[in-house]
Amino acid sequence: MESKNPVFARSNEWKRNGYATFDAPSSAQRRPTDAPDASARTLEDWYQKPSATAAQSGRMTLDDVVLRTAALFAVLLVGAGAGYLGVTRTTLGFGLVIVPALIAMVLGIWAQVSKKVRPGVMFAYAALEGVFVGAISTFYASLHDGIVGQAVLGTLAAFAGMLLAYKTGIIRNSPRFTKILLIAGVGYLVFGLVNLGLWAFTGASIYSGGGPLAILVSAFGVVLASLFLVLDFDYIEQGIKNGLPVRESWRAGFGLMVTLVWLYLEILRLIAILRGND
Repeated sequence: MESKNPVFARSNEWKRNGYATFDAPSSAQRRPTDAPDASARTLEDWYQKPSATAAQSGRMTLDDVVLRTAALFAVLLVGAGAGYLGVTRTTLGFGLVIVPALIAMVLGIWAQVSKKVRPGVMFAYAALEGVFVGAISTFYASLHDGIVGQAVLGTLAAFAGMLLAYKTGIIRNSPRFTKILLIAGVGYLVFGLVNLGLWAFTGASIYSGGGPLAILVSAFGVVLASLFLVLDFDYIEQGIKNGLPVRESWRAGFGLMVTLVWLYLEILRLIAILRGND
């Protein structure tokens, strides 16, 4: 099943069924022989050879995805530390991270639309997005004690729950499922841009003051981000099954990181609304 996650959709490799190819052993090379059963013995020797693993044949494995995802998150955490220091130790406060956030957005789009896998761009995005995440986390932490830890635990719980639901078949990717998610995702993006414009011009937004509508919209964002994890899981599973090149593990790890950061920010905002002015 083709993943429609925007981070993964550019991969031309995805549209092919790739299979590992192996060189025949020297015993299978054509050579003159006087024995009538030589070809039979050669064929038997060939099939008794151990099969090449996915890693040996240059194909993507789960370990590749895990390692690259961990590397991207490590850079993101370093950036988050810089964002925290930027907010707490300068007079510019939260405004300091607006420029890095805009640059990160451009880099993220570049990484998404590029046909070539670009680990350097992905690492740059992770660092700058980390600055934004660290800054906004610090802002919320100044309003509500312990909220960052709660958001992290909520993100991990949502990730584990969606992974369990996917592996047990409770939720599976399908053309209809993907179409619904894409429509909902585009609608939510448009809503976010309109709300941002409203906040920029009037200083108010749908989330101002909390209330049932703000809770409902924020909860919808958490559910939507959680469901997008299914597309990530499906891409990784199908990519490994179809033998995508190992370089595609960077794209898989990047897509997973983007979704998890989105989920964390949605949970962070929802908790802040629910806690109000505690």
